[in-house]
Amino acid sequence: MIYSLEKLFDLKGKTALVTGGAGYLGSSISETLAELGANVIIASRDLEKCKDKVNELKTAFPDVQIEAIQLDLMNKESIKNIVSQLNKIDILVNNAWSGNKNSFESISDSDWEYDIDMSLNSVFRLVKATMPKLIESKGVILNITSMYGHVAPDYRLYNDEKYTNPPSYGAAKAGVIQFTKYLSSFLAPHEIRVNCLSPGPFPHPETQKDEEFMNRLSGKNPLNRIGQPHELKGTVALLCSNASSYMTGQNICVDGGWGVW
Repeated sequence: MIYSLEKLFDLKGKTALVTGGAGYLGSSISETLAELGANVIIASRDLEKCKDKVNELKTAFPDVQIEAIQLDLMNKESIKNIVSQLNKIDILVNNAWSGNKNSFESISDSDWEYDIDMSLNSVFRLVKATMPKLIESKGVILNITSMYGHVAPDYRLYNDEKYTNPPSYGAAKAGVIQFTKYLSSFLAPHEIRVNCLSPGPFPHPETQKDEEFMNRLSGKNPLNRIGQPHELKGTVALLCSNASSYMTGQNICVDGGWGVW
């Protein structure tokens, strides 16, 4: 039997829930899943932003269902209410993030607690809430983490208030990487696969206007440049489809080689 790549990457009939699916990187994730035929639910606190992305994707991919929902990952009831409304979930992508810009010197207890709650605890809550549906579908979980979950930020890059790197960010992302490995083990009996994707330097367009900072950031990896959102699409397609059916518990780095130096 020949297992064609077209069939392995096919997501027709699947339903994907993407948190932060209308954001800078989340948009490419949602686009990837829709392009492969999945019905995509884009979730965020910013419902209008989600609706704008839905309209864009519906135009590009008229044969799939795209839906926007308002989801507050900091609110346990919001998570429960949204999940109860979904008929099924085949693919869960934990991508949403928000946090406070702090240095180690400036970060407060409340800042730390918020960032950990948003970036780590919310992933636990959503996985826990969607588990019955993922067990039923023998689904896939993809957690979006960061290179700073496994390497330390270079202090020389973040030496002023404009470009700080909070200690809470990397700590939370490291937690998600370990949580991914834990889930890949303990959810294996349910035939649920769990992997994570760690983007490297993908600064927002506004940050890219700072040429000096971009040069310093680009020089930190072998490819000598920053990443663009579409460069995540291949890895998302792999990890959310049967093309990765024998992969679980992995952290795939899309970082221009940042971690090798």
